[in-house]
Amino acid sequence: MSGTIRAFFSFDIEDQTIMRRLLQVQGMLINSGADLKSVKPQNIHLTIRFLGDISPNMVDAIYQEMKQITFPPFTVELKGLGAFPKLHYPRVVWAGITKGADELKDVFGQLEPRLRGLGFKPDTKGFSPHLTIARVRTGRNKAQLVKVIHELENYEFGTVKAECLRLKKSDLTPRGPIYSTLREVCGS
Repeated sequence: MSGTIRAFFSFDIEDQTIMRRLLQVQGMLINSGADLKSVKPQNIHLTIRFLGDISPNMVDAIYQEMKQITFPPFTVELKGLGAFPKLHYPRVVWAGITKGADELKDVFGQLEPRLRGLGFKPDTKGFSPHLTIARVRTGRNKAQLVKVIHELENYEFGTVKAECLRLKKSDLTPRGPIYSTLREVCGS
């Protein structure tokens, strides 16, 4: 590997029933007429921590710290829609996390001091468990988009099992990012 690697930690969504429901909701959001970019199915994941650009020789050091993280496999319930930074000014549309949020926060909490030990700056945004499903490009049909998000604020996507924390690589291309797994640790 040469150059830098754009990297992040995540739990992947591998349940096809959940994926179908996410895609249906993305379709409803697009039908609002809003100017959106939906997250491609293969790129939908639960981000734990974005690292930014790292050097290839950092991968193994990060992996050594990942192996120190302990968690049992746990259930994550995906329910409802919302938006960042706020509903009436949506830039990112997300599916909410009810059950499993505390476990995700615990994994994040275990990672943070280990990453600081490797020279990473603290995550100033903190951690807010969510699943990004679309990004808003412009304000076109914003009111209709907000209406759809509001109508789906209690939509139940279902549950997924969070079993393996992954260090992912993001290759940015003109057609969108391509993610690949560099390393993983699974709960026990």
